[in-house]
Amino acid sequence: MSRTGQRTRVKVCCIASIEEAWLAIDAGADAIGLVSKMPSGPGTIPDESIAEIAARIPPGVETVLLTSRTDTDRIAEHHALCRTTTIQLVDHVEPDDHAALRQLLPGVRLMQVIHVIDADSVAQAQAAGEHCHAVLLDSGNPNAAVKELGGTGRVHDWDLSQRIVESCGVPVFLAGGLNPINAAQAVSRVGPFGLDVCTGLRTNNRLAPQKLTAIFAAIGR
Repeated sequence: MSRTGQRTRVKVCCIASIEEAWLAIDAGADAIGLVSKMPSGPGTIPDESIAEIAARIPPGVETVLLTSRTDTDRIAEHHALCRTTTIQLVDHVEPDDHAALRQLLPGVRLMQVIHVIDADSVAQAQAAGEHCHAVLLDSGNPNAAVKELGGTGRVHDWDLSQRIVESCGVPVFLAGGLNPINAAQAVSRVGPFGLDVCTGLRTNNRLAPQKLTAIFAAIGR
């Protein structure tokens, strides 16, 4: 449970197949993350596979397309291919473009990733919250020579994350190096709306049932 006593949602990311999707859903996942082509990082699958998986997920479970596209028309085209309920924007998108996407994609939820690096990240999250449905805090480095836009397995500064949760105005998901061992501490310390987990739930690049069970138990679910 979160610090507010509310049920902490869980998004299981890097889903590679419908079998993994159902494994996550049966364990209690509220959302599944489907990773499209990225400059770096784990878990990418073809857009055709994303569309096939998303089409078979029951109502009540969010399907999330992770896209590295930043142009509004190209993001809209990407969604038209994949047809998920939510788009996770893993690279920087301008607030004005968030508003444009809301017009282009009515009924589709927008989740902007903020890579928590320094105090500027707080202001970025607040700006994203003006037009997005949710914000996700991760530990990438979009300024690296080869952009890191997720899946690093690194924990970032949770004090900054807590500041964002308290000031952003929209639901905040926490990602970055989470696993069954530190999940309860993350919830207690940061108080996020939800957790987003990829590498911390996998063994030999496969979603691990025992780790799924352990992370839900750790956060009291």
